[in-house]
Parts: sequence; structure tokens; C-alpha cells
Amino acid sequence: MRQYRTEEIRNIGIIAHSGAGKTSLIEAMLYNGGAIERMGSVDDGSTVADYASDEIERKTSLSCSVCIAEWTEHKLNLIDTPGAEDFYGDLHGVLRVVDAVVVVVDATTGVEGGTEKVWEVANKYDLPRILFINKMDKENASFENALASITDILETRAVPIQLPIGKEDQFTGVVDVVQNAAFLEPSGNTPVAKSDVPDELAGAAEESREALVEVAAESDDELIEKFFEGELTEEEIQSGLQTGIFESQFVPVLCGSALKNIGVQQLMDMIISCCPSPAQVGAVQDAEDESKTREPSTEAPLSAVVFKTIADPFSGQLSLFRVYSGTLEGDIQVSNSTQGETERLGKPAFMNGKETINTSQVAAGDIGALTKLNITRTGDTLCARDASIKLPGVEFPNTVISYAISPTREGDDEKLITALTRMSEEDPAFKIERNDVTKQLLVSGLGDLHINVNRARIVEKFGVETQLAPPKVPYRETVRRSVRDVQERHKKQSGGKGQFGEVKINLAPLERGEGFEFVDNIVGGAIPRNYIPAVEKGIRQRMERGAIAGYPLVDIQIDLHDGKYHDVDSSDMAFQIAGSMAFATAVQQADPCLLEPIMNVSISVPDQFMGSIIGDLNGRRGQVMGVEQAGKRQEIIALVPLSEMLRYSIDLKSMTSARGNFTMEFANYEIVPEDVAQKVIAQSKTEEEEA
Repeated sequence: MRQYRTEEIRNIGIIAHSGAGKTSLIEAMLYNGGAIERMGSVDDGSTVADYASDEIERKTSLSCSVCIAEWTEHKLNLIDTPGAEDFYGDLHGVLRVVDAVVVVVDATTGVEGGTEKVWEVANKYDLPRILFINKMDKENASFENALASITDILETRAVPIQLPIGKEDQFTGVVDVVQNAAFLEPSGNTPVAKSDVPDELAGAAEESREALVEVAAESDDELIEKFFEGELTEEEIQSGLQTGIFESQFVPVLCGSALKNIGVQQLMDMIISCCPSPAQVGAVQDAEDESKTREPSTEAPLSAVVFKTIADPFSGQLSLFRVYSGTLEGDIQVSNSTQGETERLGKPAFMNGKETINTSQVAAGDIGALTKLNITRTGDTLCARDASIKLPGVEFPNTVISYAISPTREGDDEKLITALTRMSEEDPAFKIERNDVTKQLLVSGLGDLHINVNRARIVEKFGVETQLAPPKVPYRETVRRSVRDVQERHKKQSGGKGQFGEVKINLAPLERGEGFEFVDNIVGGAIPRNYIPAVEKGIRQRMERGAIAGYPLVDIQIDLHDGKYHDVDSSDMAFQIAGSMAFATAVQQADPCLLEPIMNVSISVPDQFMGSIIGDLNGRRGQVMGVEQAGKRQEIIALVPLSEMLRYSIDLKSMTSARGNFTMEFANYEIVPEDVAQKVIAQSKTEEEEA
């Protein structure tokens, strides 16, 4: 493969609801570009983009995949992305580094829940986009209905660039209203020739062209003047389209059939003519110093961002990256400015699915791969050692569901930790954490499928089988009133040196979140200074065991104000025990209660679901704090106990037909209602007895 100039490269993300035909569309583009001799099939597991065993088995994309199509002296880096929300970590990584996206819509269903969600992510990155209505040859396919759903649900200015010739099994080609020409199904992968617009579509094509010309003219002041003076040339229309798409003033709509390769060549032409090259995107800025920039030129110092890491226990990790400036060459040392360390690079390569294409260098604007990087992770910046810059990393979505995980076989604990660590490096949206309160190892992800696919990969790559359990809620305990002058003595005499320690304490509740405060008010040497830390240590140890359900006690002040000691029998251990005893007695007198974590939840749903969502939140002991209108969606803000949210991602998907999404973060701890607390306490006692 020859080296392409920055101006000849297009970095395009292909995004859609799962099953809309992204992978098949890429397959057709690879075929047209001559990268493959025949088009593979998702059903047969023979596509270039879906090559992993679990993708072939499930017949859907689970990870991003870089593919290369060469077309009319240009290089198209086409990145397939997962359509399922469970794998949107890769979607965010891809959209961080591409310059435009093609949004694929199924002509038989129109815009679906997943289409809305990938559209929102594209909005976040402010990316120019092209809409491709796929599956025009299928039963119940409707260009008009799909276009209407785009305008209505996505709330965008969608402008048809093409019209379909025929429908369903009679779909034979597309009319390009810019060129006022028809393009029929190609024979093989050779460029299809223009033909005349069918008579029955001449009127509709002319009407669409007039509307398109007006839209194109609106994108540029000079063009609008020419538009009012007379007809625009085809080149001027293309220029107006390019400006409008670059600036996201509107979204062009094309149509076709990926499986029949109809309309795909015209889409490739549109990508080249109307999507920005890396050179047109302009300079990038340092994430922390906006005055520090890099121009998209091979003459500038090197800067690149890693957007995907693939873990392999045998060949090491594979890192996919985008070069923003300079040229990345092999066998050199560069700076990883994110980690603040030096990284030695091996030989770079281009990726076409799972195939590696060796290259001596990857130039500004291009996408490549490196193996066996030692310190570099997803989101890190690689740059010239003498010209450091740290580019923005990848912002991954928040996890929405968690499970406790453990190895199926005894003795696999270390192997499991290693495997989970490697998987979280490959997929930063898959998080691991050990909860100190519940003593559970937790895995968190973007959905059940996300977690289970990663579990299957752990078996395949590392040979560790796992089992899941619902996570325990990290409750806390506290007290509701103060008690004074609680006195306890620890005395033991059994021959030889005895044990003696006596303490007197006051206990008071603190404000929520203040933790623990130990106040030393000993005067007159009632307890020697060297024993006072032992009292505090005994109290802290007793706090960890709880008083009513075995959860740590928090938000308590202890005032140690009196006590007694023995010259011979007193010791650190004696005062630790005395402190622990006094604390336990004081807590029982101070009306202990259970605290539960409360989450700040933000839920975005279409208008029609708001009533049912609020009703459901009320049933979860939630407190709705506010509702905001955002287009045709509602943003609901609520405070909800964590115990009621453990499987909310599954329930929300069901209640909104996958059109709702939510985020949550810890807000505070609050007292658990008595009826709920009794159930938690009873469950805790049952688990303690079983243990």
C-alpha cells in the first residue's frame, strides 16, 4: 500500500443501531476499493470487520475494527463500531479520532433507539455526518418513512442527495440529484456509469434538486448571491454542500443496499468530496495549554493518540492510534506525555480488519497500529521527546451495572486479577474494583452483555472461568443521639502479669459525611499519654465491625475524658480492649441505625415515557429533584437509593424500548427506612450464620 498524503486521507466512523448494516456497508466499500475479491457476509462470519470469534458467533460487532478502502486516489480509513450500547466504550474511542461519521439507518425500521444514542455521541464530538438509508431492497423498506423518522426523531435538517429507483425487491439504483443522473447496480466492483434519470422520477428529482441547491447556497454568502442571480454550477453546489456538512448546517441523506452494492460507490464519492481531510480539520490543542498546538503536517513534531488497546496473552497488546502531526516511524523512542515516561516503538503497521499491513511510517492524519507498547494505554498521547504535547484523551461512558465476580476454580484468584486488569486495559469502560466494605471484587460495565462478553474473552484468552453474584450494597451504620459517661473496664488476672485498662467516653453523632473524630480530653494523667493512641485504635477497629448489621460505623465523635490505669498491669492491648468495649456499649445506647448510599441519577427519555419513568422512580423510593426539556426529550434528575438501582439499566431499556439512557454518581448517605432496614439486618444475620 502506498503512502498517502494527509489531504488524501479520510477518517470515517461508521455508526448505527445494531443490525442496520454497518459491517456489510464496509464490506461493500472494501470490495469496491479492491481490498477484497468478493464480499463476505455477516451471517457466514466472513466479513473483514467482524473477525473475532465472539463477533462471528453473535453475528454483530462487539469491538471497533479499522478497515482500509482505496478509492479514486484517496485512502478511506473506515472504522466499524459496535451498535449495541453495551459496547459504546469503543464508540467513544473511535469518535475521538475520526473526522466525520456515516450514520446507517435501516430503511425497514427508520430511526431506532440505538440510532438516537449514537447520534448523541456524534453530537458530543461535533462531527460532520452523512446519513445512509440502507436495506432499500428489503420488504417494507421505505425511503420516505425513514427520512421522516430522521427529521422527527433526530431533529436535524436532513437533505436528500439521492432518490431510490424502485422499492423493495424492485430497487435497482439511485438518482443523484446533484448530477441529475441515475446509477444502477454495478457489475462487480468497477465504477458504475451514469445513466439518464427514469421518466417517472424526473419531476421528483428536479424538485429535490431545487431544494438541495437552495440549501447548498445558504452555506456560503457568495453562493447565496449567485443563487439569486441565476443557476449554480455543479462544482458550486458541491462546494456549498461541503461547507454545510463541515459546519453541520445540515446532513445529506443517501440511500442504497450494502448487500447488493447499490449506492455504495456514490457514498464513497460523497465521503471524498464532502467529508473533511485531516488537513482541513486544522490544528489540535494541548489538553492543558490551549496555546500549544500542532498543525496536521508531516513537517510538524510528532503527536498521536491511542484510541484502542487489544490485549493478547500470546503476542502482547496491539495499540491502534491516530497521528495528528509529524510522522510516526518504527524503532525509535518517543515520549508518552500522558504517563510522563519514554516509550520505545516497534515497527508500525496499518490494519485492515485483523490483517496487518507492514509500513515504515504512519504520516500525519493516518491511522496505524503498534504492538507490545510497555506503558501506553488507551487515551495516551505519544509525541516527540523534544516537543512535548498532551492531547485530549478518550472520555468513556459511565458504567451502569455491577456484579461481584470470583473464579469458579479455587486457586485462580491471582490469574483472575491479572486477566481482569488486562481486560480493563483493553476496554476502559469495563472497570474492576475491590469494595473494602463488602469485601467483594466487583466488575462494572455498560450492560449485562458487556460483562458477559468480557467474561467469555477471559476464558478464551486467559483460561479463567468466573461466576457472578449480585453486588452487596455498601451500607454504613451510625447513631442518632448522644450518650455521656460510658465507662468500661478491662481487667484480667490469671497468674503472672495481668491486664488492666479503664476508659470513660462521651459519644455524639456528627454531620453526615464527617467520618470519625477522636477527642482527647484526658487531664491529670488519668490515662498515661502513651496509652491514648491504643484507646483510639481499639475504637476504630470496633467501628469496622458495626453494631446492628456488620457494616462500618461512621459520623461519630468520641470524647475520651477519664479513665484509670495500673502501673504494672496496664498495656496497649488492655486499653485497646477497654476502648472497644466502651465504644460498643455507647453505640447500643445511642440509637444505632443503618445508612444507605443515595445516588444522584440523571435519566434522559423521549417525552412519551416521562410519566412512567417518574412513577417507576417513586416505586424505587426515589425523590425527583427536577425535570428539564431538551428538544423532544426529558431530562429527569432524581435521588435514588443504590439498592434500588442495581439492575436499572435493564429495566430502563425495557420501559423505553432502548431509547432511554441514564447516568448516576454517588450523592450521600441517608438513614434507611425502618421496614427496609429490618430486612437488611435480617439478611446480614442469615449470611453471618451461613458463613
